[in-house]
Amino acid sequence: MELKAVLQTYQNDKIAIYGLSPLTQTLLEQLDGCHVLGLLDGYQTSGNLYGKSILSMEEAVREQVRLIIVAARPESCKVIAKRIETVCAEHGITLVDIHGEDLRTPKKAAYSFSGISGASKEMVRQLIDTHDAVSADLFDTLLMRRTLFPADVFEIVGLRLKQKGIVIDCFPQKRLEGEKELGKTTVPTLLEIYSYILERYSIPGIRPEELARLEWETDRDLVVPRKELCTLLREAHQQGKPVYIVSDTFYTKDQLAALLNHCGITFYTDILASCDYRTGKTQGLFTVLRQRIPEKHCVHIGDSIDADIKSAERSGYTACQLFSGLELFEKAGYLGLWEKIHSLSSRIQTGMLAANLFNSPFQFEEPERKIHVADAYDIGYLFLGPVITGFVIWLYRQMRQRGLKNIWFCARDGYLIKKLYDQLDTSANSVYFLTSRFAAIRAGIEDDGDIHYVESMRFSGSLQEQLRERFGISVEADAERGRLLDYREEILKAAEVNRKNYLTYLQNLETAEGEIAFCDFSARGTVQMYVQRLLDRHLKGLYFSQLDPGYMEAKGLEISPFYSGDSGVYRNFYVLEAVITAPQPSVFGFDENGDACFVRETRSDEDLRCIQRVQDGAADYFEMFRKLDPEWESLDERSLGSLILSLVHKIEIQDRDFLSLTVDDPFFHRVSNVSDLV
Repeated sequence: MELKAVLQTYQNDKIAIYGLSPLTQTLLEQLDGCHVLGLLDGYQTSGNLYGKSILSMEEAVREQVRLIIVAARPESCKVIAKRIETVCAEHGITLVDIHGEDLRTPKKAAYSFSGISGASKEMVRQLIDTHDAVSADLFDTLLMRRTLFPADVFEIVGLRLKQKGIVIDCFPQKRLEGEKELGKTTVPTLLEIYSYILERYSIPGIRPEELARLEWETDRDLVVPRKELCTLLREAHQQGKPVYIVSDTFYTKDQLAALLNHCGITFYTDILASCDYRTGKTQGLFTVLRQRIPEKHCVHIGDSIDADIKSAERSGYTACQLFSGLELFEKAGYLGLWEKIHSLSSRIQTGMLAANLFNSPFQFEEPERKIHVADAYDIGYLFLGPVITGFVIWLYRQMRQRGLKNIWFCARDGYLIKKLYDQLDTSANSVYFLTSRFAAIRAGIEDDGDIHYVESMRFSGSLQEQLRERFGISVEADAERGRLLDYREEILKAAEVNRKNYLTYLQNLETAEGEIAFCDFSARGTVQMYVQRLLDRHLKGLYFSQLDPGYMEAKGLEISPFYSGDSGVYRNFYVLEAVITAPQPSVFGFDENGDACFVRETRSDEDLRCIQRVQDGAADYFEMFRKLDPEWESLDERSLGSLILSLVHKIEIQDRDFLSLTVDDPFFHRVSNVSDLV
């Protein structure tokens, strides 16, 4: 629901705004005509601001406030909601963010297969144990592809051909046509299909053997084994039971054997490929299997009701249906992603997700049947990988389109981004730029206006704590000096020293001629603004997302965000800010030699190992996507990436190390638990 619609419901009721940042002032202008009683804050309960009284929560309840709008950064909304939602519930107060989203809605159960029946691992194990032999379907049962639909393979092959300088118009359609035409009279091999296509359309410059090899190689890159079923078949094979692979396919036995070997699957007795016998499973392929094991009681495992289950049962076998990964994805309503799946890139992205999340056909072990992620690596691969991949590829395009040769990746969120970017671009002068809000403000602050600006970024602590944390100044409490501006002399004096040291660091950097791309993550532009003052080069901001873009535009900063401020991605991404970070702590400044000075590390060794696992997952996703999508350079699936990221709140996270992480923001003097944010 939009905020406007919420306000219509409460137009005759008292409203309070939670938050004292400039965002509140902007919101007050939008609420002109509404009965805004006052402002709330977690650390201040009296006074006046923006022409409104600052209230305690008790006063808001006593005055019968009916709506509280949280005007805060997205990452803070859930923390604030957790703090006051009980009081709101007890007194019938609606709690929403500035977009009208209900912050009091109970966390829904993770996506699940509740109400859907399917085979459990133990059930399949018992079937295998009680039969003399096992046969299994290959594609979609034992193996699955990292793309959404089988025909995507043909589109990828067509694009790979184009990269080789061979253009075959409407290649996927021609490939399907060849399979269907030959399939009218026989079960063709892949070589026969391509021989037909080349002859039918008089295509020169390539042999059918080359095309068949290219399609096989494409499939090899796409397929992954379904690990849990592989484990069961391996156990059966080790026990001496015959294990057969039975597949309707245009690949020959030798081609399938090579594909299986690539996946580490060697635990089978033989492969029955339909094209080798010119008959499929619904025709006579199970008769061929019967001839191999005439005295054996066999259980066949597959995903297709007709080709696997009914056909096996007609041949006198026991049949066990397992859902394919695509079926599970479909039963989960495509996790709400369907409307955004409209291109090959999006099908590869969602296929990669499904191949990981629905790799196991045994999603029915527990009564609640929740879809879950149990390992930090998978959190990085599933949720972080798509948005980071999109951002890094966008950066690469921006650098080329703008003709930029220098790119600085701001510590600490730029750590992983730089590692990935450097895989794409070896020509740019890429720098991991040591900075932080601490370091930039301490060195760049020049006058009273700067002090006011810093003070507007609400600090969750005392004035003395703010002076110490933000400016490195230790002073005793002084009742006569109650604002930052009262310490302007100390602040500006310290800034002179910090500026000199920072300039020494900057002078030590190797920088090519020209402008500098300044890569920050989710930020307003504060760091860029103050660093710009120290340079004689122009900084072009390239951000993942920018907060409050109008404010910095008025100050003359040039910033282009990958995600706009109203995309919603930042609200979801904050939970992962704990892991898109460097193994080193924050920089608070530099010494006289230009060497960085770091704040005290608060993360444990377990935390750092967990962070590395998440980043490994994101990095592997980045590498795999580029390998699979021939047109990766044009990737622009921002809304899909944002939706995939939002699944971190909907799919149950079970990794305890990840859930125990915290988001520590010393600049604002606050700590958030990841477990409270997912």
